[in-house]
Amino acid sequence: MFVTQLNTNVRSRTSFSALPLPTHHHKVQIRRNYRKAPRCKQLLHARAPNSSSRRSTTTMSSGAGDDEVVLHDFSPLLLVYKSGRLERPLAMPPVPPGHDASTGVLSRDVSLSPSSFARLYLPPCAGATAGGKKLPILVYFHGGGYVIGSAASGAYHRCLNDLAAACPAVAVSVDYRLAPEHPLPAAYDDSVAALTWVLSAADPWLADHGDPARLFLAGDSAGGNICHHLAMHRDFTSKLIKGIVLIHPWFWGKEPIAGEEARQRDEKGLWEFVCPGAADGADDPRMNPTAPGAPGLETLACEKVLVCVAEGDFLRWRGRAYAEAAARARGPDRAVELFESEGVGHVFYLYEPAAEKAAELLGKIAAFVRAE
Repeated sequence: MFVTQLNTNVRSRTSFSALPLPTHHHKVQIRRNYRKAPRCKQLLHARAPNSSSRRSTTTMSSGAGDDEVVLHDFSPLLLVYKSGRLERPLAMPPVPPGHDASTGVLSRDVSLSPSSFARLYLPPCAGATAGGKKLPILVYFHGGGYVIGSAASGAYHRCLNDLAAACPAVAVSVDYRLAPEHPLPAAYDDSVAALTWVLSAADPWLADHGDPARLFLAGDSAGGNICHHLAMHRDFTSKLIKGIVLIHPWFWGKEPIAGEEARQRDEKGLWEFVCPGAADGADDPRMNPTAPGAPGLETLACEKVLVCVAEGDFLRWRGRAYAEAAARARGPDRAVELFESEGVGHVFYLYEPAAEKAAELLGKIAAFVRAE
């Protein structure tokens, strides 16, 4: 069964032609030797590190040191300097876990390894449901092109508080290693380890309040890519996962598909940078699940799939193609649903959490988790 839902109730005033940069709370001052892009078309947009882009993004004076020379410009996510220095303009400072006054959700951090952790969220209704019924478990993977992002960032912390309360669910936000310090498959490996830990119910919040029979995976952008990877992973093929939620997932490919513009083809440059060992470049099955030779989507180890796309996101077309391919492969008995938000861009809900469109998206995800 393939269900398409177009979110058209209220037209957002946000232009869908370009996603604005984060609010003034998240802006950063970029070094004066870096030529700022005239406008960020998408949070995930990345210019391929060719010779012309290197010249245009670096202001070089006579005798400029290696610390002033930009080798790779993936603005606004990452700049790599000749000296090896890395700059992440959109990186946000971490916020601590604790009690969220607006939702009543409690959170705390748990170390999973020397290089990764998870932030757990417990809604106020935990333990108070009728008959002591346990809550769904929602495991969330942040986005950021595998080069930025953290489970402890303010935007994700706020989002997970809201999701845990809305579902309601015991939520687990996974922090994983980032490229280029740790190229892929490091993020995939950390995510596999985190999901294995969740399934072990080693933490008391999961053991006492979480229902492993209602396990959901969710993630935005690169995190949506991770959710697909986990649902295809050999360790999770016994239908342990109830459903997956891919929010504006980052998929790509060597050749454009209907709806994509040729000027956006260099998105593959970021993928090849974070995953230098990728088989067949942007047609690596992890980046292009519908590429020739990719494992069939009928093997997705989950009962149901929700793919969320945004009208102003150039990744929209890949998300739609993924949903359609999954529906064909899985057949009418295993639901695949596509939910599209009009008039908004990539991961808009993280930076505009109070917007009506964000509330609609949150409500859709919560309903997907609650539905039996």
